[in-house]
Amino acid sequence: MAPVLQLALDFLDLPRALAVAAEAVRGGADWLEAGTPLIKSEGLEAVRELKRSFPGRVIVADLKTMDAGRFEMESAAKAGACIAGVLGAASDATITECIEVGGNYGLEIIVDMIEVPDPVQRAREVEQMGADYIGIHTAIDQQMRGEAPMDLLRRVKAAVEMPVAVAGGINSETAAEAARAGADIVIVGGAIIKAADAEAAARQIKQAISTGKGVKTTLYKRATVKSIRTALAHVSTANLSDAMHRSGDLPGLKPVFPGIRLQGPALTVRTFPGDWAKPVEAIDLAREGDVLVIDAGGAGPAVWGELATHSALKRGLAGVIIIGAVRDTPEIRELGFPVFASMVTPTAGEPKGFGEIGVPVMASAVKINPGDWLVGDDDGLVRLPKAKAAEIANRAMDVLERENRLRREIEDGSTLSQVAYLEKWEKT
Repeated sequence: MAPVLQLALDFLDLPRALAVAAEAVRGGADWLEAGTPLIKSEGLEAVRELKRSFPGRVIVADLKTMDAGRFEMESAAKAGACIAGVLGAASDATITECIEVGGNYGLEIIVDMIEVPDPVQRAREVEQMGADYIGIHTAIDQQMRGEAPMDLLRRVKAAVEMPVAVAGGINSETAAEAARAGADIVIVGGAIIKAADAEAAARQIKQAISTGKGVKTTLYKRATVKSIRTALAHVSTANLSDAMHRSGDLPGLKPVFPGIRLQGPALTVRTFPGDWAKPVEAIDLAREGDVLVIDAGGAGPAVWGELATHSALKRGLAGVIIIGAVRDTPEIRELGFPVFASMVTPTAGEPKGFGEIGVPVMASAVKINPGDWLVGDDDGLVRLPKAKAAEIANRAMDVLERENRLRREIEDGSTLSQVAYLEKWEKT
């Protein structure tokens, strides 16, 4: 028997959750989950409304109960939930209370192993307590760092007899892997609820689960340090700024021609205005895909031009950022090489040899360290600190994916103020 497809409705707004649920049910979603954000925002009315709207479906309340197990489980059961979740990190007393309430009200209990130190041992323990399901769950913040749940799923599945659910960034590719790894319930959120067409997305994932063959996708994937460049190729600087809480930009640095796209780790250079010796030497030290970031004090004469561009192209550099001046912009435009600069001038400097390579530099009062990632497009530049670059890239992908859904709703006749629920979420 193929695993169940459970749709995690991790929204803040009930009308959107109901609309997406209706699409996904048409695409084959089996169980509907009132996600934790939805319950926190709308209360158990979300469970009641899902039960009224989809009377033939199993409704799951993702309560993530940590305490007051009896009170919370009774409330969920009376609201119409068929299954409700308690955290594996909760005390034995709380989990036992939840299971007892489940027996009294016909409510099945799933124990979520999120952030449990030893999920395999805890799964064995809660199986003995009488829980109905185990949930293997990679938290969203862990997903943003490129973590995935499949290895843990296999280990827990081998340790218990009870059904096991898996959640955590599952898409049309990894849903098949989850099924092959033994998942009885495959929980999918973003890959359906952020899709422009939730019905088609659910159908695709249902197919992957049923056949055990993944369906390729470019979205809903999470990058690691090794695959960050692929993720960054999909997102804009606006997506990245949103992912960094509307920050990260480097004002005052502009592309020398429109249509530029730049991304790569920084090789930094500090030099004096007009001294182009160290910038040119840095070209020879750069690795393919690097971005030169040249701090020339924000002034002229130029430290970069056509010949430096030819050299950089031969070395496979991804672009150059000049806190200072550039020249030969018509030739650079024709060569198609990404260059951002503070200013343009026809006057070249001289190679005096002052400065350093591979040291921190300043751009628009932002420190850029060697290895930090830079991304540029027509909107400007953003800097991603090296230690958090993969996480920020993943959060930017999340921004892009959510916007795709909102764009579809606007195209279907809504407005931006309506899809953003502005009146509901304005400060009072």
